[in-house]
Amino acid sequence: MKTTVEIPDSLLEQTKRLALREHTTVRALVEKGLRQIVADHKRIKPFRLRKASFRGKGLQPQVASAGWQQILDTVYEGRGA
Repeated sequence: MKTTVEIPDSLLEQTKRLALREHTTVRALVEKGLRQIVADHKRIKPFRLRKASFRGKGLQPQVASAGWQQILDTVYEGRGA
């Protein structure tokens, strides 16, 4: 498929010189670059939060029936908050 891509003049000149040195074409270099970018993105796995739950016996008795504010106060007790 043919398409038009705008490339800065300096980059195109560098690419032409590289293609000449490598005995290839600008088209082949562009295709190689695009394939590399696509392959790199396929390898990148999306972030997944690890499972960090644990087994326990529930809340401690002093906060088992407490409201959220009392739980926060207990957590930050003695920490200057």
